[in-house]
Amino acid sequence: MFKKRFSMMTVLVACLCAIVVTLGAIFYSMERITGDALGSLKFLKTLVLVREKFVEQPSDGKLFDGAATGLVKALDDPYSVYLDQQSFKDISNVTEGFFGGIGVVVGKKENNFVVVAPLEGTPGEKAGIKAGDKIVQVDGKKTAGMQLEDVVGMIRGTQGTEVELVLDDNKGNERTVRVVRGDIKIKSVAGEMLPDSRIGYIRIAIFNENTSGEFAKKYQELEEQGMQALLLDLRQNPGGILGESVRVAQYLVPKGPIVSVIDREGRKYTEESYLEQVKYPLAVLVDHGSASASEIVAGAVQDTKSGKLFGTRTFGKGSVQTVYRLPQNTGLKLTTAKYYTPSGRSINGTGITPDEVVELPEQPTKDIQLETAENYYVICRNNNLRTNAFKHWFFCFCYIFMIKYLSI
Repeated sequence: MFKKRFSMMTVLVACLCAIVVTLGAIFYSMERITGDALGSLKFLKTLVLVREKFVEQPSDGKLFDGAATGLVKALDDPYSVYLDQQSFKDISNVTEGFFGGIGVVVGKKENNFVVVAPLEGTPGEKAGIKAGDKIVQVDGKKTAGMQLEDVVGMIRGTQGTEVELVLDDNKGNERTVRVVRGDIKIKSVAGEMLPDSRIGYIRIAIFNENTSGEFAKKYQELEEQGMQALLLDLRQNPGGILGESVRVAQYLVPKGPIVSVIDREGRKYTEESYLEQVKYPLAVLVDHGSASASEIVAGAVQDTKSGKLFGTRTFGKGSVQTVYRLPQNTGLKLTTAKYYTPSGRSINGTGITPDEVVELPEQPTKDIQLETAENYYVICRNNNLRTNAFKHWFFCFCYIFMIKYLSI
């Protein structure tokens, strides 16, 4: 009898020890993974209670999506977001150059949802939506307190459907705009030789995965047409893929750093140009809608003095987002680093002030920013002509002096 009780006690103690060890291992694993084991247990307990006690049977998919959304929302970063299946598909389409919506890029600035830029030729641009417009309402719903992805999600939609926006022009004037959604296909690069000149003009609307290849092709075409100067238009360019902007900048700035990326551990990675010499006089057009990747190009040109910037102060987005693929075709867009211009400037929140500020009137009859940049090239050309003429006459004078006074 004693032996039987002893055996039962031994088994019981062994089971208790196994439970303690297992719980300890779980607790230790949670501590290592999350840094807060009690917080993890709190989350798991909440999940169990919701699944078992909520008055209706909840969807596990919705619970997990909601938990992931809340987790990223707690970062209080407007550019970090959990991407559900539709959002992940949308962001993939944008980088490839097509998506459904009205063709405006939206950002968050000073707790307002702001139009970074309307994309060229899209329903949003044709409806008169402008960079800097604050989005107050979407289809009758106030945007205050919403997350960026919620606002973007409401604006996007099926081709042919209508969305109603209430916009503030930053002067206290609100207007209602109704826009029919379209199938947005983004032409990243366009260009031509400006009339009656040798100035090549290249417009980059967005930096998607096709941009650097399209830029290289257009650049070569303009060279074959006799280009002697380049005018790069980055106005209303909301950015895009960092690597594409670097590959474009490698055509424009001399050997050395283009941009430095620094993560939270202080690790620094620098993208560089290997161009031995800048080939052409360069002018770059920027405005409030120039953001992110377009600011990388503009900042590199300004810091290396490879050209001059004309227009208005840029948007000021100096952070880097990485998109991670998650199970079930979902994803995570996360701010993973900050970037700095070649001189070490961070433009986050401040933007880049052009070398020559040129404001456009509210109802412009001509593009005075473009005209100012063209005049810059004319001045450069005239200065070069005067310099060359001076060198010519100076060498002639030296030659005559040597013949007349130094000949033996």
